[in-house]
Amino acid sequence: MNAAKPIRTRLALLAGISLLAAAPAMAESLVFTSWGGTTQQAQQKNWAQPFSAASGIAVAMDGPTDYGKFKAMVESGNVTWDVVDVEGDFAYRAAKDGLLEPLDQSKLKGIDPRFISANAVGSFYYSFVLGYNKQAVKGTAPAAWSDLFDLKRYPGKRTLYKWSAPGVLELALLADGVPASKLYPLDIDRAFKKLDTIKSQIVWWTGGAQSQQLLASGEASIGMFWNGRINALQHSGAPVGMSWKQNLTAADMLVIPKGSKNKAAAMQFLAYATSAEAQAKFATETGYAPVNLQSKTKMTPAAVKTLPDQFSASQINLDMRYWAEHRDEIAKRWYAWQTQ
Repeated sequence: MNAAKPIRTRLALLAGISLLAAAPAMAESLVFTSWGGTTQQAQQKNWAQPFSAASGIAVAMDGPTDYGKFKAMVESGNVTWDVVDVEGDFAYRAAKDGLLEPLDQSKLKGIDPRFISANAVGSFYYSFVLGYNKQAVKGTAPAAWSDLFDLKRYPGKRTLYKWSAPGVLELALLADGVPASKLYPLDIDRAFKKLDTIKSQIVWWTGGAQSQQLLASGEASIGMFWNGRINALQHSGAPVGMSWKQNLTAADMLVIPKGSKNKAAAMQFLAYATSAEAQAKFATETGYAPVNLQSKTKMTPAAVKTLPDQFSASQINLDMRYWAEHRDEIAKRWYAWQTQ
């Protein structure tokens, strides 16, 4: 893991999540760190605020998640974060590197077995989807990752996730005709060759809020997005659409950094945030799928129909364990390619 390369940067703060927002004076407290924007706002509304009301434990919000900062905190012994929302591959690698506290499994009820381990529990289940601005795209709406690379039919800027992480290389290979069953190990040379064909037209997004701004404004007419970000734009009335064809799925995970000074409170928060009701409310608001197996019974049929797991016909699971082992070596080439 390259501590000097945070995967998502502080530009996510543009979304309106204040650093260490003031919490009411209570006997106990903890700091919850996530990615900012509409996602963290929903986590604050549906997890942190009702948890504080029920438990008397104040939850201060910080962000965005920064892996270099995370590692530096643990190595220095000066840990100020207590619960952190991270990507799945980071959770696997951080556990291997001894950066995480073990979780009390007895407090975590009803979790989908795919999203729980000794040191991490699911936050939410999401998909990367193809998104487009309806006013900027002319003619037939784009429907496949190959359309992202078709500059003739869909001219103009396209936006992709800037950081070395699961998603961009996979969609490039899919667009180039690689079968989903043959994605891993990734053919890095082939992926970059495909990306070279649109490199001059790429506008990079570093956080979810920025991706929303680029698409809603029409600065980028087409691109890759977290499904929840498109869902939020659609609810706001923005003229955007999305295609679920070959949507790329993964889960964010919640972890407790090694050396947390509020581990007991953090564990209580994890139990609440992953409960059936809290997950259902968050999923209903964001369009991200819940990790608790009982949550859908607490959601309306209309809300359930918008979740990533309802679009499984051509769905592809990103291999987070592969990325946990290879992210550093891929990152060296990824960042060098961006600056060439």
